Amino acid sequence: MSNTIRHGLLHQSLCRPTTAEHQSKTNSPGVSINALFQASPAKQGTIQLSKSLICTKFRENNLKVPKTDIIKGRLMVAAVPRAVLTTDPASELSRKCNLDGNSELKIGVSTHNQGKGFQIDIQVTNICDSLVLHWGGVSYEKKDWVLPSCRPDGTNLYKNRALRSPFSKSGSDSLLKIEINDPQIQAIEFLILDEARNKWFKDNGDNFRVQLVGRDKQIAVESVPEDLVQTQAYLRWERKGKQMYTPEKEKEEYEAARAELLDEIARGASVEEIRARLTKSDDKSTTKDSNVPKSKSKIPDDLVQIQAYIRWEKAGKPNYSPDLQLKEFEEARKELQAELDKGSSLDEIRKKIVKGEIQTKVSKQLEKKRYFTVERIQRKERDFMQLLNKYTAKSVKEKVSVPPQSPTAVELFLKAKGEQDGGTILNKLFFKLGDKELRVIVTKLSGQMKIYLATDLKSPLALHWALSRKAGEWVTPPPSLMPQGSVSLDKACETQFAESYYGEPSCQVQCLEIEIGEENFVGMPFVLLSGGNWIKNSGSDFYIDFAIGPKKVKKDAGDGKGTAKALLDKIAEMESEAQKSFMHRFNIASDLVEWTKDAGELGLAGIFVWMRFMATRQLIWNKNYNVKPREISQAQDRLTDLLQTAYKSDPQYREILRMILSTVGRGGEGDVGQRIRDEILVIQSKNDCKGGMMEQWHQKLHNNTSPDDVVICQALIDYIKSDLDINTYWKTLNSNGITKERLLSYDRAIRSEPDFRRDQKDGLLRDLEHYMRSLKAVHSGADLESAISNCLGYSAKGQGFMVGVQINPVPGLPSLLPGLLQFIVDHVEEKNVEPLLEGLVEAREELRPLLLNSHDRLKDLLFLDIALDSMVRTATERGYEKLNDAGPEKIMYIITLVLENLALSSDNNEDLVYCLKGWNHALRMSRSRDDYWALFAKSVLDRTRLALSSKAELYHQILQPSAEYLGSLLGVDLQDVEIFTEEIIRSGSAASLSQLLNRFDPILRKKANLGSWQIISPVETAGYVVVVDELLSVQNKTYRQPTILVAKIVKGEEEIPDGTVAVLTPDMPDVLSHVSVRARNSKVCFATCFDPNILSDLQAKEGKLLSLKPTSADVVYSEVKDGELLNTSLTNMEEDGSSPSLTLVRKQFCGIYAISSEEFTSEMVGAKSRNIAYLKGKVPSWVGIPTSVALPFGVFEKVLSESSNQAVADTLQSMKKRLGEGEFSALGEIRRAVLQLVAPPQLVQELKSKMQSSGMPWPGDEGEQRWDQAWMAIKKVWASKWNERAYFSTRKVKLDHEYLCMAVLVQEIINADYAFVIHTTNPSSGDSSEIYAEVVRGLGETLVGAYPGRALSFVCKKSDLNSPKLLGYPSKPIGLFIRRSIIFRSDSNGEDLEGYAGAGLYDSVPMDEEDKIVLDYSSDPLIIDGDFRHSILSSIARAGSAIEELYGSPQDIEGVVRDGKIYVVQTRPQM
Repeated sequence: MSNTIRHGLLHQSLCRPTTAEHQSKTNSPGVSINALFQASPAKQGTIQLSKSLICTKFRENNLKVPKTDIIKGRLMVAAVPRAVLTTDPASELSRKCNLDGNSELKIGVSTHNQGKGFQIDIQVTNICDSLVLHWGGVSYEKKDWVLPSCRPDGTNLYKNRALRSPFSKSGSDSLLKIEINDPQIQAIEFLILDEARNKWFKDNGDNFRVQLVGRDKQIAVESVPEDLVQTQAYLRWERKGKQMYTPEKEKEEYEAARAELLDEIARGASVEEIRARLTKSDDKSTTKDSNVPKSKSKIPDDLVQIQAYIRWEKAGKPNYSPDLQLKEFEEARKELQAELDKGSSLDEIRKKIVKGEIQTKVSKQLEKKRYFTVERIQRKERDFMQLLNKYTAKSVKEKVSVPPQSPTAVELFLKAKGEQDGGTILNKLFFKLGDKELRVIVTKLSGQMKIYLATDLKSPLALHWALSRKAGEWVTPPPSLMPQGSVSLDKACETQFAESYYGEPSCQVQCLEIEIGEENFVGMPFVLLSGGNWIKNSGSDFYIDFAIGPKKVKKDAGDGKGTAKALLDKIAEMESEAQKSFMHRFNIASDLVEWTKDAGELGLAGIFVWMRFMATRQLIWNKNYNVKPREISQAQDRLTDLLQTAYKSDPQYREILRMILSTVGRGGEGDVGQRIRDEILVIQSKNDCKGGMMEQWHQKLHNNTSPDDVVICQALIDYIKSDLDINTYWKTLNSNGITKERLLSYDRAIRSEPDFRRDQKDGLLRDLEHYMRSLKAVHSGADLESAISNCLGYSAKGQGFMVGVQINPVPGLPSLLPGLLQFIVDHVEEKNVEPLLEGLVEAREELRPLLLNSHDRLKDLLFLDIALDSMVRTATERGYEKLNDAGPEKIMYIITLVLENLALSSDNNEDLVYCLKGWNHALRMSRSRDDYWALFAKSVLDRTRLALSSKAELYHQILQPSAEYLGSLLGVDLQDVEIFTEEIIRSGSAASLSQLLNRFDPILRKKANLGSWQIISPVETAGYVVVVDELLSVQNKTYRQPTILVAKIVKGEEEIPDGTVAVLTPDMPDVLSHVSVRARNSKVCFATCFDPNILSDLQAKEGKLLSLKPTSADVVYSEVKDGELLNTSLTNMEEDGSSPSLTLVRKQFCGIYAISSEEFTSEMVGAKSRNIAYLKGKVPSWVGIPTSVALPFGVFEKVLSESSNQAVADTLQSMKKRLGEGEFSALGEIRRAVLQLVAPPQLVQELKSKMQSSGMPWPGDEGEQRWDQAWMAIKKVWASKWNERAYFSTRKVKLDHEYLCMAVLVQEIINADYAFVIHTTNPSSGDSSEIYAEVVRGLGETLVGAYPGRALSFVCKKSDLNSPKLLGYPSKPIGLFIRRSIIFRSDSNGEDLEGYAGAGLYDSVPMDEEDKIVLDYSSDPLIIDGDFRHSILSSIARAGSAIEELYGSPQDIEGVVRDGKIYVVQTRPQM
């Protein structure tokens, strides 16, 4: 052992020997760059213990290195060092690096002016034409940048601290040339600014730097000794925390060290002075060794290690950091040296400290505890945008081509029978009989059981049936139970079906009714006899289960809508064949994978659902069919090879393909599959256990191996380790779903328990652990240990049958990956899961490039990635308890790790990636003690929840229809079908992330002083609690008593139902959304509840009468008795019921199709148009007002009356009649009819003239198609008069819908950076001294429409408009952006009436469709730049105050921000 310790821990070198010859001192260091920063790596494919280095040295120069953080001999890297470009004056040198996507930065440097000056050429490829170089010179005598007098054309001075020079364009490249003649400038530093996107490009978070060395320094360059460069590189590495560098970064770091020495020489330092400085630094770095006597080398290292172990054990076995480990070693050495100094000999010391089996104990403890390994890796600094997966999502609905089918006559017949019976339906069964069907229902009423059978078979039919007291047996029914005309046979009975007719039109149905009564039977087996032919259920007997709460309750298959129906039908047809064995199932699945080419994602979803049913034992694994394990593994190989091919060719389906692979298992490589059968024989023979349970298991394995065998093997291992405690055996089996009944159900049943002798334990444990590897290699797709072994390779060195088993390592693995995998193996069971999570995620990051490219062993890499992903979930759940006492920063960091892991597993992960960037920004804010860090983190948490919700909804949309349809065809448990998608989500890392968010939410709310509620409409009230899923589903309902709605989902555009006095929701509608405005106008209490416990309590009070008393940040509620209902609630309801009808005046066509803003009057347009015209010229000059024209009232009616639109007019008349009769589906038909209107030529001409004379672009100038788009947008505005929300809203206030007229306000769209809504009186508090506003990225539709997430919100006192107070950061994931275009806004005479706010009911339609962009708030200046945010919010507040002052009353204002300028697009009185 001492030899192992000495070489493994004390004398491993930091540098491996180099064979590269020193050729050029300038360009080739004397020692390999890799040699400087890495030790000899462990052989690829071998898992070894990590070794920490105690003392190492640079081989060539004897530089002592006191301590290192090394895993597998490699330094762990957390950040990439700043690159420094050194220049050789003899030639033009260049550096290239990637900036952004396909964009590349190239830098070239050359001398000019006879070597006294420099020319720097900077080129950026493939990027926009708005780049600026932000730069300055570096002088070693000055702290700040030096600004040279010779500057490129167009250079501007920036705050007297830097220069900004614009690039010039040359094709797709941007170029800039800089000349430096100032001798005091030794380097230049710069950043690149993309002004169009307000995006900075840096060199790994630092300035780019170009070092300048002239010809007069060339001799100095050549004379810098390589040992000094190497020493300087080491000191840099030590200063940076001893990180792990990639080979490329090692080289870059080495050259940076050389550049630093060149800097010193350029400043006049001599080589001797540099050497003296470095030697002094070295002395400091090794001072900790200076006190150790020289005689310490006499003490053998194995004794030092044992003494260190004893010290560690006495200290309570703490988990030492690398620094403390080193310190402990030296303290142990000092203690032994002290013994030597007192006169003790080494032999006496050895006898004293090596007692009993202490040496073996130390060795075992090292293996188990990894006492001398690093505690955690140092993660690389990564650009999270590299994780981005973006594929064009194809709508699931587009793939659905199966038309809905009406219920069959048989189905309707049995439904009627069940309703007529009136009993509880115990079972429903459906069987396909070719192109016909047989349906069965079992009912029970007052203890009497009845069976109804019905089929659409035409030929005469007999039921050959029996009863069972236990499943599978045939017992002749008692004569009292036989229907009339039945014939009793041996162990059976035969009964003829009766002919009946049912349905419209009438269809023939053959039916039979059997009354079982209260007899003690459990089921009924049967077959059918028709025309002398027996009809069976796929070769087996039909069987009806009578059990109450039956295991398999069939759900009607339905029409397969939302599925790849043809594929699922084929799967159901082949299931009886697939049940024979795994070999059959996998081969059938391989054949069916071809079907997925046309069905796309839905086809793969069908395969996954089928494989998942198999993996969860919902389907029969083996039906008495003898198959060799080798044949199973070959079938698995075939299927996984096909899935691997699909993974390469169809990247948009990679997520679902990973899910399929995880259910299938890896399959054997080489002869591993056959070894399952062979090895069990050898185990039995070697360990003398040929009978009993082991023989029964052997027969089961011989007949058909399955994933259950992995569990059985583990149960045997646990049984042996527990000193043959049989309870441990059963505990392992039962916890993995294997019961005694399941063991007995195998074709080769396992009836006995293991009964090993103690002398068999060691041999069996060794052999079964080896055998487990073979079982997992075939059956487990997510087993970490076997996945690592399969990729790194292994050669089993056991005895007997295991000799010669070898799996080759995957070639081309990243150099850091083996060490990371070893780190994971070392830490996989530790309670402190943070280092393990770091290692798991870092390993996946290292693995990712291989998964994105073609690789011969891709599926092995995929199974490794799946196993790492699975372990992240396991580790996260194990770490929940530790997080109870963790601080916010640690919790946020764990969240980033789990979220990064989820992003690595997800297709179309853009939202997740931006959430990840948001969390990292929140961490930076917290570490910098930013006052708003918790508020920002809360917005990121809310957005992450939305992202998880969207992912769950997508899973449900894609998977659940296939689960329900296929589950019904295959007779899968109804409960398992119903929770299918839920279980998929719960088993993934998304569920772990959701749990973390739930734990962190209350902490954040407390830190941000948010409380448990956000009060949107503070109204004190009382009512009866009604719980609903969606407010939308009840918006047209009328409640007859005061009602408090607790609604899970509130999107923002809903109406509030009549009779509602409060809406409480966990959802987060904007305070200025339509539903929020409605609540305040209607005096309805409206609040968001953030606390799930409070929400659960409210839901539990459904049906009870509650009193609600909102405060500024809370809702106090309590139960009251029916007689104590608050007068305010009753009064409000009575007022609502007796409110007078609002009166509208029908507007007439004025004879003009289009008018300018100067012509806007109340007879021509609504308040929206008039207000915007009024503002023009009256608001401050820094507030922009868009140019407007309008189609006045009456134009729609005039167009409708044209002869060319007679058919549309007739349709509308008919539909309005149906609408008046209460047929509300006519609303949609009216809207569709309006879209068929043809534009009169005069309308086109007048609108064109008005738009052009007002300075607005005319769409028709861009082609006829552009005018068609504009005309369609106008018609959509008119059609919105008949949208459901508007129609029912006007009905509630008894407004005459026929008198509602619609003008159309036409404005040029301002392509907004941000949009805002202002209420000049705070709507939540009613404080008129305070402005409240919300801001979103892009267009304002995400703010006023039903887009999920919150806007940025703030308040501002009117007395101090320069001090906005931020209330919340945005969490909306989507921003809307549009090209230069026109918007057509609704402007009816039914908006902003006294006591009725009709605004927002009708549509405003842009001519062009908006682009939905997933937002990255971590780069949004409104979020990250405090000065910019303060400027914008103050400007918004000042604009609101100015407009309110202009009108003299509170205003509801909409506007946008473009390039820092405020535009107001409309204002109305605040309701």
